[in-house]
Amino acid sequence: MEHAGHHFIAVFGGAVAGSEAAHQLALRGFRVVVFDQNILPYGKIEDGLPKWHYKLRDQEEKRINDKLRHENIQFVPLAKLGKDIDFLDIVDNWGFTAILLATGAWKDRPLPIDGIDSYINQGLYYQNPFVYWYNHYHEPTFKGQQFEVKDNAIIVGGGLASMDIAKILMFEIVQKALVAKGHKVDMFMLEHGIDKVLQKFDLTLDDLDVSGCTIFYRRRAKDMPLSTMPTDTPEQLGRAQMIREKILGNYQRKYLFKLEECCAPVDKIIKEDQLTGIRFQKTKIENGKVIPQPDSFIDVESSLIISSIGSIPDLVEGIPADRQVYKINKDKCCQIEGYDHVFALGNAVTGRGNIKESKEHGKKVTLNVMDRQLHWQEEDFQEWLRGKEANIQGQILHMVDHIERQQFMSDEVIESILTKTEALQQKVGYDGDYDKWIEKHLPVRLEDMLGK
Repeated sequence: MEHAGHHFIAVFGGAVAGSEAAHQLALRGFRVVVFDQNILPYGKIEDGLPKWHYKLRDQEEKRINDKLRHENIQFVPLAKLGKDIDFLDIVDNWGFTAILLATGAWKDRPLPIDGIDSYINQGLYYQNPFVYWYNHYHEPTFKGQQFEVKDNAIIVGGGLASMDIAKILMFEIVQKALVAKGHKVDMFMLEHGIDKVLQKFDLTLDDLDVSGCTIFYRRRAKDMPLSTMPTDTPEQLGRAQMIREKILGNYQRKYLFKLEECCAPVDKIIKEDQLTGIRFQKTKIENGKVIPQPDSFIDVESSLIISSIGSIPDLVEGIPADRQVYKINKDKCCQIEGYDHVFALGNAVTGRGNIKESKEHGKKVTLNVMDRQLHWQEEDFQEWLRGKEANIQGQILHMVDHIERQQFMSDEVIESILTKTEALQQKVGYDGDYDKWIEKHLPVRLEDMLGK
């Protein structure tokens, strides 16, 4: 490691995977530049984890801060690969010893209905921008896209992410209805259970004239990916399915949304050039496969449809892709095919934005807390994150050997990287003081506004 300072590594993405990779490299003496597309480096901890998890969010963001303020790390905010920085330019001209892509999965998987994306923001919303709005719209200076929440919404999806969408919709609709009746409530009260809040006021959804939202899932309730319990034997599968149904039942009891299982979206319903609903085809599950049932369709009317069927990386021109994820050299650890010094980490590899799923450690992290308590807990997310960090550490160990075999960088190349990095920092007004930047740009928190 004595010559580690003769290598400079670029890391794109400063959140969980990127900060851990940068920190591990910095601890070994390597110089690192972390580029992040956002003003803050927190990724989906800030913009995808629903804001009722504020204690967890603050804890994990502090961990990221502790890693990125290392003296060997330079931070560059508002630098999106493929937009603010050209991929081929950074590969061919900057001179980095290695480039790590930890850009996450920010793009929504397209809803598989021909032509439906023509109605985005006209009756159709996708999960990622919707949750971003929800996490930030309370901020007095928020100028992002606004979303209109309506009752009787359709959610297409399945799993914890779709249930978060259901919670958001129910919170917004129920809170508005209760306030109209003179009851002062906030999101944090409702998060403990809409059922408890309504019981306190001796009210029902019918009393509020609220129908509630419905998740439409192409598989059965017991197939929902709500637990990572092993399913290798019939006995294990049966127990896992029972746990999944109990978790779902707890959610529905507390938050009062509905579920329609075995319904796959196949077409849009258009009236007078307006999206007014979705046509679903009934399915059945045979040997784990979804089998559409012929001549078995149901039309569901709604003025609000939200797609929550998963997230994929936002692919960048010049980076080889295999369908919806980056193309990896099968013989080299996370190495992008065609490039001997470009690697992908975390969700940029797996293409999964769901915080509970990972190809590397889905089987390693059993989430015993969730399985015991039959409810998604913040402890589960923390356990998953620690497993993810351990996996990143393992990947970095493989890369360190590769990096150390590379030719030392000349002083001229190092100086050039520092000059170009500083120019990008100055362009966005970042003076190199990481803590001052974070303090200046951290948004107003809802819990602070409410005195929580």
